[in-house]
Amino acid sequence: MSKKVRIAINGFGRIGRNVARAIFESGRDDIDIVAINDLGPVETNAHLMRYDSVHGRFPGQVTVSGDRIHIGRESFKVLAERDPKNLPWKEMDIDIA
Repeated sequence: MSKKVRIAINGFGRIGRNVARAIFESGRDDIDIVAINDLGPVETNAHLMRYDSVHGRFPGQVTVSGDRIHIGRESFKVLAERDPKNLPWKEMDIDIA
């Protein structure tokens, strides 16, 4: 089994959510969303992932637990860091951010 590419998404607006949605809907198992950084509340980010005004309802289950969004069997941490230079991508072993 090859190593998964560990990614982080900085911003969970229209583009960030569409990137996440495309990864989850593709069924790819070689990409792991480890974290997102967005200043909005975790619950709001999950709601916007669940119900998209353009793409419709997300086909999988989306839930929140603390600072994590769970989509199906996967989950990722939600950060709220205003200054990108303070994001812990190195500590989180992120390959692509």
